Amino acid sequence: MSQETWLGIDPGIAIIGWAVLQNDGTKLPLIIDYGTIETNKQLSTPQRLLEIKQDLKELLTEFNPQGIAIEMPFFNRTIKAAGGVMQALGVINLVCYQHSQIEPIFLHQASWKCHLGDGKANKKEVAQMITTLFNLEQLPIDDSVDAIAIAYAGLCGLRNNI
Repeated sequence: MSQETWLGIDPGIAIIGWAVLQNDGTKLPLIIDYGTIETNKQLSTPQRLLEIKQDLKELLTEFNPQGIAIEMPFFNRTIKAAGGVMQALGVINLVCYQHSQIEPIFLHQASWKCHLGDGKANKKEVAQMITTLFNLEQLPIDDSVDAIAIAYAGLCGLRNNI
C-alpha cells in the first residue's frame, strides 16, 4: 500500500504553523515533522512574503506532500492583521500550486476543530487532543499544533468546499 503525505498549514504573516503527516492506510498517521515559519516584524510586507515563499518551497521540496490543507482564516472587523494574513495566504496558495501542482484545500477553523471533537477548542485544548490522539508525551502550544490538526483533518478527508 502506498503512503500518503499531507502538509497542514496554519497561515499568518508573522508566524505560519506547519506539520507533515504520513499515512499508509493501515493505522493512525505518523507525525513526520512540524514547526513554524517566522518572519521578522521589522521587514516590509513584501520582504516577509518572500521569506514565506522561500521557506515554504523548502518544505515542499523536503517532504513532497500529495495533499495540502490550509486553515481559511476568519476575521472580524477589529482584526488589523487581516490584510497581511490574506497576502500570506495568497503566496502560500500560489507556491503550493507553482511548486507542487497541488491545489490546497481550505478548512474552516471550526470544522477541523470539530474533527478533533470540539469546534471551539483553544490552542492548549487542541494540543491536549492531538497529544492524546497520537499518544505523544507533550507538544508545544503554538501554531504548529493547529497545523498538525489541520493536516490530520485533510488527510482524513474533511472538505469545506470553500
